[in-house]
Amino acid sequence: MKRQGASQHAAGARQPGRHKGLGLAASFEGIGFGYRPRAPYACDPALSRGRLCPEPESPTRTPFQRDRDRIIHSTAFRRLKHKTQVFIAHEGDHYRTRLTHTIEVAQIARAIARALRADEDLAEAIALVHDFGHTPFGHTGEEVLDALMRPWGGFDHNAQSLRVVTRLERRYAEFDGLNLSWETLEGLVKHNGPLTDGEGRALHGEVPGTILAFNARFDLELDRFASVEAQAAAIADDIAYDAHDIDDGLRAGLLSLDMLEAVSLPAGILATVRARYPGLDAVRTGHELMRRQITAMVEDAIATARANVEALAPRSVADIHNAGGPVVAFSAEMAARESELKRFLYANLYRHPKVMAVREKADSIVHDLFTRYFAVPGDMPEGHGAEVERADEAARARYVADFIAGMTDTYAIKEHKRLFDRTPELG
Repeated sequence: MKRQGASQHAAGARQPGRHKGLGLAASFEGIGFGYRPRAPYACDPALSRGRLCPEPESPTRTPFQRDRDRIIHSTAFRRLKHKTQVFIAHEGDHYRTRLTHTIEVAQIARAIARALRADEDLAEAIALVHDFGHTPFGHTGEEVLDALMRPWGGFDHNAQSLRVVTRLERRYAEFDGLNLSWETLEGLVKHNGPLTDGEGRALHGEVPGTILAFNARFDLELDRFASVEAQAAAIADDIAYDAHDIDDGLRAGLLSLDMLEAVSLPAGILATVRARYPGLDAVRTGHELMRRQITAMVEDAIATARANVEALAPRSVADIHNAGGPVVAFSAEMAARESELKRFLYANLYRHPKVMAVREKADSIVHDLFTRYFAVPGDMPEGHGAEVERADEAARARYVADFIAGMTDTYAIKEHKRLFDRTPELG
């Protein structure tokens, strides 16, 4: 099936407009895409593999532009504004939330895609949707739900993102989900690389059942690399949180500029800033560090990707899919420095005693809500429990997990206060 899909795409590349729903491909010529023509390896919206549910195409927007717009107007996107990045949303107005993180990722992804003459709209769409499956309270909520859902297949935020855009968003009359294009879904599922080998064996633990079930309906070619646009979104995610987690850590007082002098990437930048601006206050020094670090990492990724493209000489999207590794990547030197920085952040920020204390309290909130809803579905608000009171355990557990995963931090706390006499104070 996979090889058949690949050959169909190749045929479509030779004959634009043959794919279902793309009879208006010729009209795309009048739509602006950027300052320069796309590279031959970029995803061409006129050659999209289409949507699971065929739809008439827009005369004024490409499929990827429509995907981006549907993502932005979704309920799941709005919920991101009250979901944790590192610090609980109500701990301070200036800390990143999952939404501000997503916007930063989208901006960086577009910049990288433009430099590589890839489709900026597709890169942006994948960046905007990549965190839809995150739970309240960040990775804490995900870990709790995964443990609770272990008897029924576990919980994975990437798989949950797919559930959101293919099932849980219910806005349209003719289908569940957002009915996004194949290219956006592929990027959502595989932006971090292939999930299986050519024989279908999982490369990194088990492939979540949600992904396997959807893949049987709409083959995402799990054994191949995703597009350049998806790879741009993936590396943009790393660049964004490597920088803004430092910023938030400094703001919270859990990190200091002196501590960062022990880490090669920020240390080198700090030395430059201090040499150029002696006596600059700590706040502005931190901001200079952030912007220069982002610039350095983006420029390194672009230069490395250009070199990889030159070596690979891809003539089509298929060449990117079939490459033996990612095209968009850091240089060996930057990759080593970025790994060092991640280790530092993990030890000194993500596992800081103050962060862990809040995580423990958030853990109990998610655990309590799941246990209560699963045992007494009727306690779910707004009649949600009626849908699962007669369901078997697996279906009930998945429904409860879906419901909790969609909560914001604030709503989860509100629900816990409604159901329990005592709710931990997180702020």
